[in-house]
Amino acid sequence: MSADQTLLAFETDCHIFDGCGFPAPGLHSFLFEPIFSIGGIDFNKPMLLAVLTTVIVIGFFWAAFGKAKVVPGKLQMVGEAGYDFVRRGIVYEALGKKEGEKYVPFMVSLFFFVWIMNLWSIIPVAQFPVTSIIAFPAALALIVYVLWMFLTFKKHGFVGALKNITGYDKSLGGVLPLAVTLEFFSNVLVRPFTHAVRLFANMFAGHLLILMFTIASWYLLNGIGIAYAGVSFVMTIVMTAFELFIQAVQAYVFVLLATNYVQGALAEHH
Repeated sequence: MSADQTLLAFETDCHIFDGCGFPAPGLHSFLFEPIFSIGGIDFNKPMLLAVLTTVIVIGFFWAAFGKAKVVPGKLQMVGEAGYDFVRRGIVYEALGKKEGEKYVPFMVSLFFFVWIMNLWSIIPVAQFPVTSIIAFPAALALIVYVLWMFLTFKKHGFVGALKNITGYDKSLGGVLPLAVTLEFFSNVLVRPFTHAVRLFANMFAGHLLILMFTIASWYLLNGIGIAYAGVSFVMTIVMTAFELFIQAVQAYVFVLLATNYVQGALAEHH
């Protein structure tokens, strides 16, 4: 089954000097066969993890705030800490308290949804970051893009929105057509693309590195290769710890950019 092919070295007890090649991870490590179908829709491992992520995020905040108390319990305290981190550390910084409060629930949901989808990479059994499949970051980036466009046209009207999107400024003189064209393509095409790819590329690369060192640790367990297997195992631990950091950072950056886009949509055009 596609992604499970990366575990070929473990299943066949294949080691260096045994005459078998190194089963290097690759694109096949990100392809999954359907597990089951519902209404003609095939569900594979990443899709199920995405659904489970949704259940976890909703379930956690429901449990934390469903019966909120003046003196919070442990779960409510954790929920408040996470909520306040996004609210004060990201949303208020970009939009201010008054304007930003209405966008806090969306940004909090987005942050924890992305973060947990990233975290699956180091969770036993799951061991796969959902956001390393481009479709998931692209869908989230599209939601932010639609929100940005909606707020831009709602705030500035049709003409004002076009000026906001294209950076129209008469003072640019002769370079105005070039500046408007570049700004248009940057905002309308490049912005959603880079928003999605930044998250996808980091999770894709991180998963490949962890897979490579994990498989190499087993593959090198033979003869003189044992010394190198130890080094590879240490690198697996180091990369896993580093990936933990990157997973949180990428969720933070994704939401920070989303908030900045909202801020740009609401800002007065000069």
